[in-house]
Amino acid sequence: MVRGLLLLGVLFLVATFPATWLLMLFLGNVDVHVSYWGALPLGILASLLIGGATTQFD
Repeated sequence: MVRGLLLLGVLFLVATFPATWLLMLFLGNVDVHVSYWGALPLGILASLLIGGATTQFD
């Protein structure tokens, strides 16, 4: 059970990394320097929005 939760945590961070990294680049260009952990909540929301927009509902 613990291994499964750790694996899900790692997969979650890997899945949200691209959106979070791009947000860090954007925020750095507008002089709001945040770390990965600071941009993670917005990266999670961006990943959910992108994933929801690309799904097909039948």
